[in-house]
Amino acid sequence: MLRNALGKTFQFLGYTVQYGCIAHCAFEYLGGIVVCSGPSMEPTIQNSDIVFSENLSRHFYCIRKGDIVIVKSPNDPKSNICKRVIGLEGDKVCTSNPSDFLKSHSYV
Repeated sequence: MLRNALGKTFQFLGYTVQYGCIAHCAFEYLGGIVVCSGPSMEPTIQNSDIVFSENLSRHFYCIRKGDIVIVKSPNDPKSNICKRVIGLEGDKVCTSNPSDFLKSHSYV
């Protein structure tokens, strides 16, 4: 009786670990679900919209102007931010407050 209960418990734990590993790999390498907050992407993406982010295209295609990217926040590395690409390295970007931009620095 005890052996049967322990066997079922270990079997359940084994399946849980396997499915956990599969879920981790799927979210890490294929994509995930992101809840967007804030008005910066309106009207394209509304506040509290749920967005599926896929991670495969970054391995096969280059980032271009107009793409929407989800990146780690420079102010809070635990959170993600969603932005539209307006310029790439070497492009000149006009702003309302001119300042010196460092070459090869990422601004989000």
